[in-house]
Amino acid sequence: MEDINDLMKTSEDAMSASIEHLQFELSKIRTGKASTNLLADIAVNYYGSMTPVNQVASVSTADARTIVIQPWEKNMLRPIENAIFEANIGITPMNDGEVIRLTIPPLTEERRRDLVKQAKQYGEEAKVSVRSIRHKALDTIKKAVKDGYPEDAGKDKEDAVQNLVNKYGKMVDHLIEVKEKDVMHV
Repeated sequence: MEDINDLMKTSEDAMSASIEHLQFELSKIRTGKASTNLLADIAVNYYGSMTPVNQVASVSTADARTIVIQPWEKNMLRPIENAIFEANIGITPMNDGEVIRLTIPPLTEERRRDLVKQAKQYGEEAKVSVRSIRHKALDTIKKAVKDGYPEDAGKDKEDAVQNLVNKYGKMVDHLIEVKEKDVMHV
């Protein structure tokens, strides 16, 4: 009985982690507005170790279309600039010797559609992850019923797992819908 309750908690935690991952991935999709999340995955060589840009510089938005990166050490300007080039985020950094500025270009209609497709792909991956968690949970419940767990209680747990899947599926749909509106809004 306790194992099944642990299974429910573990399954919900895993589904929640899938949603968090989706939110992180969606935050990196640019919407035509400056967001420091664009640099979330960019690491720079800092004295021999790869370090996230936000740990070697101050990263902020100056206005709706500009991200400003001010390194704490001037000798980091060039490595940060190179890391941005290598990340291929579609934005050319401008280095003025003090700070690096990233000007976010306005998105074309075609690019907006591509970004929506990318967001929907991330959403589908999240749903696949949630369904995979359901599959593992149902297998565990069915095995427990074979091993003597009450059949009625097993059915109730299977329904509870399906309700979790429905709940998290709706969350994914909502997140994608919000991101689509955000990307398509000019």
